[in-house]
Amino acid sequence: MILMFVGYLAMADSVQFTMEGPEVVATGEQFRLGFTLNDKGTDLQLPDLSNFDVLMGPSTSQSSSIQIINGKTTQTSSFSYIFVLRAKKEGKFTIRPASIKVGGKTYESNSLDIQVVKGQPQQTQAQSGGQQNQPQQEEIPGGNISKDNLFVRVAVDKSNVSKGEQILATVKLYISQNVPLNGFDDVKLPSYEGFWTKDIDVPTQVNFTREVFNGKIYQVGVLKKTILFPQQTGTIRIDPFEITCLVRQRVRQQQGFFDDFFDNYRVVKAKVVSDPVSINVKDLPNQPANFSGAVGNFSFSGSLDKTNVKSNEAITLKLTVSGSGNLTLINPPKLELPHDFEAYEPKTSDKVIANDNGLNGSISFEYLFIPRYAGNFTLPAVQFVFFNPSTRQFETRSTEAYNIKVEKGSDDQNSSVVSSFSKEDVKMIGKDIRFIKQNKSKLKPKGSSFYGTFEFYFIYLFSLVGFAVFYVLNRKKIKESANIALIRNKRANKVALKRLKEASMFLKNNQAEQFYEAVIKALWGYLSDKLSIPVAELNREKASESLLLRGVDQEVVAELMKIIDDCEFARYAPAAFSGTMVEVYDGAAKVMGIFEKQIK
Repeated sequence: MILMFVGYLAMADSVQFTMEGPEVVATGEQFRLGFTLNDKGTDLQLPDLSNFDVLMGPSTSQSSSIQIINGKTTQTSSFSYIFVLRAKKEGKFTIRPASIKVGGKTYESNSLDIQVVKGQPQQTQAQSGGQQNQPQQEEIPGGNISKDNLFVRVAVDKSNVSKGEQILATVKLYISQNVPLNGFDDVKLPSYEGFWTKDIDVPTQVNFTREVFNGKIYQVGVLKKTILFPQQTGTIRIDPFEITCLVRQRVRQQQGFFDDFFDNYRVVKAKVVSDPVSINVKDLPNQPANFSGAVGNFSFSGSLDKTNVKSNEAITLKLTVSGSGNLTLINPPKLELPHDFEAYEPKTSDKVIANDNGLNGSISFEYLFIPRYAGNFTLPAVQFVFFNPSTRQFETRSTEAYNIKVEKGSDDQNSSVVSSFSKEDVKMIGKDIRFIKQNKSKLKPKGSSFYGTFEFYFIYLFSLVGFAVFYVLNRKKIKESANIALIRNKRANKVALKRLKEASMFLKNNQAEQFYEAVIKALWGYLSDKLSIPVAELNREKASESLLLRGVDQEVVAELMKIIDDCEFARYAPAAFSGTMVEVYDGAAKVMGIFEKQIK
């Protein structure tokens, strides 16, 4: 019983009763007012129609459809009630909901707004049987068509905006009801200089609807819809544009007896030119220093993929801006990273939809950065500043601050390339305490001395002869050893080739992660030895500066940095890397070969 009652309620709630009619009519024009019900009803009650003449109705009809999906049969029915009305006077009228009963329950339709404008004088055709109220085609000598009957315009939803504020521009073609359009010959749509634009998808086939403009009814077709974002201040002018329309016209020559009964037709070209449109653009007042160029209404969020990592392990921060406005023109927010973090250029992606409500969706910025040393770090909150045209104010959104714990990783390049001190100062603790030695010492008689004994002279002469022999045999090596930088310079190529040899083994075994790690270690170790800079103090900026000072070409330095970036992306963000291991290996070997020739 309960299930039957629930089913009855569900059926009752599915009843739909709608009213349909034109939005615009002219005085004296006949039009249809229809009611549609998806169930059988009784006792239809019409609303007040005193502003219209009811010429006919109701004309009823019924239709049914049956669908079989996966063995389940569904039957739907539709009942229609049609009335023919005629507008009596000008104005904008609201037809209130009608009502009907279904299963003892009363349902109401929607309301309907109809605008009635002054009607155009109509001619009768007595020769064709006395049909009335039929619009006559224009008969204009030479194919000249009045601008009141055929024209184009750019309709903008606002003409006073701020820089970067979005504007909806619609290119419309207006045709009088007595001008039959036969197509287009040439269309030159506006270019919108001074604006960044985003087109809205419109049907290829132009659909015409009735619209009132300057108190007259036209058939209006939308040719193009575009969202405009002004990129400069002052008055921006949308220049006129041209459209050539093909119009079918009636030409009555009246040269013979039968010409009185038959009309001749021809297709003429009618070139229509739009009027210019001016947009007043104001500059944004008192822009904050961290303004990202965003104009609209937005929300802002951020997410960090992990907060516990090891040194040299990549972290990704994703910042997302959502809302409506100039999303694709927003600059990436600036990050304040700790000094021991190495950052890369953010990757930008967007998901936007252009419609009559403007440009909506989201844009995301993915930042990849790598902590090089262990420790506890804080990534400050990221702020996003935008200008809201609704409030005429700058607004700020921000993420939370992130605490990142970095542990020493097994692939720490300090331990694998060269040992060095950390960035913290070395402190001496407890240097004022010395323990008393407690072990037994060998005692000597008072007044005895080793000086002057046989053993003393023997050791002295032996040391002198040994030093002379060592100096003669190793004087060249001693001279070179005095120059530590020279030693490390000569050792650089040998060490780098050794590490590239290790990378070649990973290349043969197709071990990508180990390969890129070996190449990175080889390059940083090579640069450390070649430039005599400890790895703890070596970074991209310092390496580039030192190489340029030593006479290395800018192109070679750029190639080195590209190889390092490729290795980092291949290890931590494979989707952003499109190269191959062979290209990276050959590039590293080539760069180090050039360094050997250019760095002395």
